[in-house]
Amino acid sequence: MTDLTPGGFETTALDLPGWTHVYSGKVRDLYVPTDESIAQRLGQDCVLVVASDRISAYDHVLTSEIPDKGAILTQLSLWWFDQLGVEHHVLASTVADGVPEAVAGRAMICKKLDMFPIECIARGYLTGSGLLEYRDSGTVCSIPLPDGLVDGSRLETALFTPSAKAEVGEHDENITYDAVVQTVGPDIAERLQELTLRIYTRAEEIARSRGIILADTKVEFGFDANSGAITLGDEVLTPDSSRFWDAATYQPGQAQASYDKQYVRDWLTSAESGWDRASDEAPPELPAEVVAKTRARYVEAFEKLTGGSFTA
Repeated sequence: MTDLTPGGFETTALDLPGWTHVYSGKVRDLYVPTDESIAQRLGQDCVLVVASDRISAYDHVLTSEIPDKGAILTQLSLWWFDQLGVEHHVLASTVADGVPEAVAGRAMICKKLDMFPIECIARGYLTGSGLLEYRDSGTVCSIPLPDGLVDGSRLETALFTPSAKAEVGEHDENITYDAVVQTVGPDIAERLQELTLRIYTRAEEIARSRGIILADTKVEFGFDANSGAITLGDEVLTPDSSRFWDAATYQPGQAQASYDKQYVRDWLTSAESGWDRASDEAPPELPAEVVAKTRARYVEAFEKLTGGSFTA
């Protein structure tokens, strides 16, 4: 069955016994159980989160896919969930525990959460949209920073720089901490900030010990009605949600060698692609070389971080 997502791109829902498709985002497809025994066995309402091989850039879902990307994102997220020591949404991740065989390795059965409409971003280095704002006003999300910083500068203290969630196909908008307070209230805002910075600090130390710099990352949280806890959801600390740089070649003041999808972004904005980012046209198909090199960077990030070998 082919469905049209809120972002306007087509995705094919899988026929998974015991589950029915309810939503597709840029990368992930969500299924809910049709068999009541599944939720009963796990002890609460749940959702099957399946990571596809789709890749997005500049608010577009590309026609090209990156082979094994869904499995890499899922397996790396599972590894990170085990390292962080915070409440998370994963209930099961193996066929023995109920994951359908057809999506084994790239799916998780997760707690159904009431997600907060906030992208929780932690920045330990100045780059990307933060760098653009800094060059214009000396601030990032209205937080003043010292003079003289350059692309890739390490910040003295990691910053909580949230954004408002946008619909699929729309651009997330950076917001201030006060805007978060107005959206979710002061107590939850404080908790989201504390959890985000705790996760970043822990992950940055782990990544650095493995030769990778975690420049920034996006995490998402929801409320678990079953436990009453604010819970880490979605993916965590993957090349899709984070900027990973090679520590061996890191040098402030220049673009950094990255393990994320920057390779795809760079090709799309190059003369070779022929695509005008400011136009209404969809991006072109990626060349086979760009697909292969992007996959290789995802695999390398997985293996350097986890210390294990990736197997699809």
